[in-house]
Formats: sequence, C-alpha cells, structure tokens
Amino acid sequence: MLRVFDWLTNLFPLWAVLGGGLALVQPELFTWFSGRFIVWGLAAIMLGMGLTLRVEDFQRVLRMPKAIAVGFIAQYSIMPFLGWAIASVLPLEKHLAVGLILVACCPGGTASNVVTFLARADVPLSVLMTMCSTLAAVIMTPLLTKWLAGALVPVDAWGLFLSTVQVVLAPVLLGFVLHHHAPRLVAWVLPVAPVVSVGLITLIVASIIGQSAGPIRASGGVLLLAVFLLHAGGFGLGYGFAKLFGYDRPVCRTMAIEVGMQNSGLGATLAKLHFPGTLAPVPCAVSSVFHSVIGSLLAGWWRWRAEREGERGA
Repeated sequence: MLRVFDWLTNLFPLWAVLGGGLALVQPELFTWFSGRFIVWGLAAIMLGMGLTLRVEDFQRVLRMPKAIAVGFIAQYSIMPFLGWAIASVLPLEKHLAVGLILVACCPGGTASNVVTFLARADVPLSVLMTMCSTLAAVIMTPLLTKWLAGALVPVDAWGLFLSTVQVVLAPVLLGFVLHHHAPRLVAWVLPVAPVVSVGLITLIVASIIGQSAGPIRASGGVLLLAVFLLHAGGFGLGYGFAKLFGYDRPVCRTMAIEVGMQNSGLGATLAKLHFPGTLAPVPCAVSSVFHSVIGSLLAGWWRWRAEREGERGA
C-alpha cells in the first residue's frame, strides 16, 4: 500500500495537468471546492509538512548555514524580481500581474521535495530550504508583494501577514508539536500525508482555474507565456546562482528546483482572500501546473544523466 501511495504522489504533475485541463472544460467538477475549503485545504498541506519536522532538522540548518543562506537569497530575490519584470513587460491585466507577482513572492513548494528526489539531487537540503523559506514567508511574502505590486493595486501587507500566519505558520508549528508529543498518531498519518497533499493541491488549482475558465481562455496566450517565463527563468537562474558559489551538480539541481517551484497553493489562497472577485488567483493556479511539468521534465532528464554518469545525490 505504501508503494501505491508513493506512486500516486510521484504522479503529481499528471494530476495537476489533468485537474487544470478538466477544470477548463468542466468547471463544475471542481468549483464546489472554494472559499473556506481552499483555506483549510492549504492549512492541511502545511500541517502535513510540519509533521515531518524534527529538532534535528533545525540543528542541521545551523550546521550548513551557507547552502541554506544561498538558497534563501535565491528564493526571495530571483523569483520576486523576475515576476515583477515579467508583469511590467507583458500586457497583463493588472490583477493578473498582481497574481503573478504574488506567486513569485511565495516560498518554495512542498512538491519540490518530490521532484528533487526524482532528480537524484539533495533531498535533505531541499526539505531544509523549503522549511526555511516557508517559515520566512510570514514576513517575506507580504513585504515583497506590497513593495513590488503595490503600485498596481492597493496591497494590505498586514492582512497578508495575518493570513500567512494562519494558513502557514500555525499549521506547521502544530505539526511540529504533534511530531514530538503524539508520535503514534504521526506514524499513522505520515504515510498518507504526501498523497493527501497532492490531492488537495490539485483540488485548489482546479477549483481556481474552473472559477476563471472564461477569462483564462480569453487571456490564455499572454498569461501562459508569463507563467512559463517565470518558472523557466526560476529554474535556470536558480541553477546558475548555485553554480556561481561553486556547488556540485546535485546541489545546483536542488536549488534550481527550489527556486523554480513555488508554493502556488499559498499564492492562490492569499489571492482569493485579499483580491476577491478578481483574476489575481488565476496565475497562481496556472503556476502550479507549469512548475510541476517543467520540474518533472528536468527531473527526468537529470535522473537519466545521473544514472548514465554514475552520479549520486547527496
């Protein structure tokens, strides 16, 4: 059964593409999953991540500060400014531009850990980078969004902060506490947590795409180009940034994946809460499909090269 769960989890890109595609042609299949369902869904995903955290993970951060710091700087510099640059150059409707900037200011996505595993890269580093960028998102995501998107529409940085605390920090900390004080419960939940997270992310993405199916089809070309450029640029620049610091291939691949794959579910949830009735959540939902597909293609290529050349991920 565990192997079935792993298999279903590793097929996340397929579920994201199928869910997004179905939502465009049959929106009613997914639009029921809206409102508080999306908020609680994301909180459940973050709780699942918190359940995996141990005191030893934080101790590891202290033992490898340079790699974590490089990844952190890359995460919160490359993607936000890339999102802002693309939104400034392409003729996007203003709320689509805001949504693009918002998802670019989000932390690394939890799916990045799966893709890192598939790529034969550094999985422990990926987990630590995701953990650090997620915890920092409470401050960084509201501040960067306010700074970079505030000229387009009013951005409530304080409201974004409170929402991020509720849907990210609180569930992650609850999961961390449960890991240490309810080990039997955690041991029972952990095997199914990844596949549940994949299912919830797919529902969030498909619901938002379904609710905006018409506008997506109307602005599809420029929107798809914008999201593709954001993630393709993130993967490429993330790899190059790590290379500048002299890291080996597994670490460069890990940073490329961490930078290129955003927590699109968080972006979509924040956009729904703070820009209701607009197209702001749409780039976030489309983002989940794009980064999953690009990341999976890269993972397959890198895994093939690693096996061919006898590399081993750290």
